[in-house]
Parts: sequence; structure tokens; C-alpha cells
Amino acid sequence: MARKIKVFIVDDSALVRKILSTQLPKCEDLEVIGTAADPYEAREKIVENKPDVLLLDIEMPKMDGLTFLTKLMDHYPLPIIIVSSLSKAGSDVAVRAMELGAADVMAKPGGSYSVGDMIDELIFKIKAASTISVSSLKNKVNLLKTIAKPETGNPIFKTTDKVIAIGSSTGGTEAVKGIIAALPTQMPPILIAQHMPENFTASWASRMNELSKLKVVEAKQGEEATAGKVLVAPGGYHMTLQRNGARYYIELNKNERVHHQRPSCDVLFDSVAKTAGRNAIGVILTGMGRDGASGLKTMKEAGAYTLAQDEKSCIVFGMPKVAIEEGAAMEVISLDKVANRLVQLL
Repeated sequence: MARKIKVFIVDDSALVRKILSTQLPKCEDLEVIGTAADPYEAREKIVENKPDVLLLDIEMPKMDGLTFLTKLMDHYPLPIIIVSSLSKAGSDVAVRAMELGAADVMAKPGGSYSVGDMIDELIFKIKAASTISVSSLKNKVNLLKTIAKPETGNPIFKTTDKVIAIGSSTGGTEAVKGIIAALPTQMPPILIAQHMPENFTASWASRMNELSKLKVVEAKQGEEATAGKVLVAPGGYHMTLQRNGARYYIELNKNERVHHQRPSCDVLFDSVAKTAGRNAIGVILTGMGRDGASGLKTMKEAGAYTLAQDEKSCIVFGMPKVAIEEGAAMEVISLDKVANRLVQLL
């Protein structure tokens, strides 16, 4: 029998600890090996039990989650999934946690977001996080520094017909952020499908906007996709590219999840293939599973140029691996070269 993934939970809510401890073991691949109400209680238990994945709340008494995360990444690095509230403040802090080395972020149930939805998504994220190496986590913190700036400040960009579509999952928040921060102002519209919960994408887009020369926003229904703009698919929605005459615009929907995901990279890529065809560039980055591989292949068959991140620079070499194996990628490239290559291709 395969060894189970050992999960440890740190959350000051007894109810949350009980729900997670009860529901997660229903997946035969997972085992909850312990819980703690605060970081002080958690410290010795983590060292003693050696979990594969840690679920960490942000707002806790005695020591907040960000402080504890920083200490863990310095002294006992391991894959950490932030389990945070759906509030704006919670989302902002969770995005900061991912900059500090957290592997992924998960929303606590609230409103229309049920416990059942949360558990299914969390199990997928735990499985992805369990494959991450400690060395990858340490490198992730310095990722922004590794992205090469384009060699030219004057990309050959003459038509608004061009579109760039990027899809990513686990490890992708920092990978995408590094690419976007390195790009010059003269870029065609860039569309991003990142596996991320509702509300968190707005905070992530806002953070990227602070770092980028481009305008980065969470996409809205009917919004125009214009040069110099980066449009992030909202968590909980599929995003598609549509065209009316010379005008590109965004459509959002809440159709069924694809490969357990909404937004789905396949949904975005398929729409870009249909709408932009050979005027598009598709990029698939780090992440677990196969979302995006089929859509990237559809883009390639429509005449688009397609890129896949290489294994060495991926946090999780899942989605790019499937894309490469299925012949969807025309080029396999290291993350630090993606921004420069996009400019060259334009």
C-alpha cells in the first residue's frame, strides 16, 4: 500500500480543525497526523510528526500565520497551504504569504462556498503540495529576482490582433508575477487563468499591478482586452476571449469545473485558439494535473505559438509535462527566459 500523505492543521478555530480532521481522511491518500490551535502549540508537534503538508490559518492569537510561516521557511521549510477567510484583508495577507514561500492558498467556507466544495479542492491542493521539494520552496522565495528582463525595450508590436494567454496552478502565482513584472509597457493583451479561489485573484492582480509596467486587473464581464492590459480570470469563473469586429473582450461564466478547476486553463486556451488563432501565444506554467494541455494543443493546431515551462524551473511539473508529452508545446523553456521570449516572438 502506498504511503499516505501526512497532513498537519494549525487553526485557532476548533470547528475548522474538527471539520478538516474529519473530512480529509475520507480521501484514502491522506492522513491527518495532528492539529494545533496556535503556532506555539504547533512547533514541537511539527518537528516530532514531520508532516508532508501543513495547513496554516493566518489570523491566530499569540503569533500570526505570516510570522510563523516566515520562521518555518527559515528553520523548517515544508509545503504550506494557507487556509484563509474570504475577506479582502484575508486575501491580501494570503497573497503576501505566497510571496514568503507558501505553496498555495485555500478559502475557508463562506457564503455560497460550501464545505464540500472546499474539501474537494483542498484535497487536490494537498496532493499537489506534497510533490513539492524543499529546495523548490526555498527557490520560490527568490523567484522574482531570477526573471530576466527582455533584451530590448522596443518589442516589435504593431497590431492589436496579438494576444498572449497564460495558464498555471501550484507555484504559478509567483511564476506569473515574475513574468509580468519583467515585461515592457508595449505588450498586447495578456490573459491569465491561475487556479486560485474566489476573491484571492483580486488581491493577486492588485499586487502584480504594483510591480508591473502593465495595467493588471481582475477581469470583468464584457471588459475589453486591449494593449498594455493584463486580465486575470476571477476565482470561481471561467474566462473566455471573444471578438466583435476588431475588438477583443472578455466573457465570464460559471459552467462546470474542468479538471476540478474554475477558472480552467483549457477553457481559456480553447477560446483564444478560436478567437485569435495564429495571432496568439500560449504559455503553460507550473501546476499539478492536466488542465491546459488539451487547450494548448488546440492553440497550436490553430496556428498559435506555444510554450511550456521546463521541469527544472517548475514547482510542480505536472501540467507542462502533460502538454509536452501530448505534443502541445512548440518550445520548452526555463521560467527565467519566458518574458524575454515573449518579447522576441512579438
